[in-house]
Amino acid sequence: MDTLMDVIIDTLKLLPFLYITYLLMEYIEDKAEDRMVETLWKYEKAGPAAGALLGLIPQCGFSAAAASLFSGGIISGGTMLAVFLSTSDEMLPIMLSEAVSPAKIGHILLTKVILAMAGGAAVDLVHGLIKRSPHYKHIHELCEQENCHCEEGNIWKSALIHTAHVTLFIFLFSLVFAFLVDGIGEERIALFLGQVPFLSILLCALIGLIPNCAASVMITELFLKGMIGAGQVTAGLMVGAGVGLLVLFRTNKDLKQNIRLTLVLYLIGVLSGLIVQALGIRF
Repeated sequence: MDTLMDVIIDTLKLLPFLYITYLLMEYIEDKAEDRMVETLWKYEKAGPAAGALLGLIPQCGFSAAAASLFSGGIISGGTMLAVFLSTSDEMLPIMLSEAVSPAKIGHILLTKVILAMAGGAAVDLVHGLIKRSPHYKHIHELCEQENCHCEEGNIWKSALIHTAHVTLFIFLFSLVFAFLVDGIGEERIALFLGQVPFLSILLCALIGLIPNCAASVMITELFLKGMIGAGQVTAGLMVGAGVGLLVLFRTNKDLKQNIRLTLVLYLIGVLSGLIVQALGIRF
């Protein structure tokens, strides 16, 4: 009961910070969609760089838009993957709500952007620009199809729904993690993850592929609790594109191409984690 009450209290403390953060993000997303499309059109040759920068805004609408733009032949596969790789889904609001230092958040985001630019550019260099017949769909239409609850024109409701969903995931994960630590011990868990860094990087990247905000919540919470390091959190967050993959598989009819792009996304995430680990980068 003590563990349960501690988790409930800790989760409730995050509510106001999460809601304010999501409200701001919903406002930015609502105002920025057309500009995003225009930017990717204007800087087509520098698509991966533009995509990585635009992907900094951690909302499902941007990864969904990138998937649709690729399916419509408007952007390249490398540009879409750059958006997927740089966006951090629920990482930013969770870290802001838990008062993580701006320097640490900035370090993580900068690392992700640089790796996303490199990964996206490499994909375009190898495969060239992959284009299809244009049939771009509106971001909000895609979000409604994927139950993102991006209520157009009602950012207050959208932010509230998003906050409720993420709070539930945080509560459930924190509860399971708390009982896990009580049963196994925090030192044993940390020791296991530290002894097999390569395996934990593979696992974190696999978790990050789950097209649901629960994945980025889990990766972020493990990092904040000191259970995983910079390499693992990088691998997990690099591939965490929210519903981007779901939208890709729905809007692009080439199943083999979708599977290849997913495998490339996973590979880049793992390589990114290994690079961070090998260079001894710390967040």
